[in-house]
Amino acid sequence: MANTPQSKKRARQNERRYAVNKARRSRIRTYLRKVEEAISSGDKDAAAQALRAAQPELMRGVTKGVVHKNTAARKMSRLSARVKALGA
Repeated sequence: MANTPQSKKRARQNERRYAVNKARRSRIRTYLRKVEEAISSGDKDAAAQALRAAQPELMRGVTKGVVHKNTAARKMSRLSARVKALGA
C-alpha cells in the first residue's frame, strides 16, 4: 500500500489514467470491429467508410500512448488490404 504522500498521489493519478486509457482502447476496438463487420458482410463501400472512420481514432490512440505506433500501422495496413481485396 502507498505510504508517502507522493506515492498516494501517484496511485490516484494511475487510477484516473487507467480509466481514461481503458475507455480509449475500448473506443478504438469498437471502430475496428465495425470495419471487421463491414468486411465480413462483403460491402466494400461500407468497409471503406468504416476504415476511414477508424484510421483517425487509431492514430489518436498512438499519440495518446494507448497503442504502439507500429501496432497501429500494422492494423491499418492489414485492414486496408482486406478492404481492397473486397473489390477484386
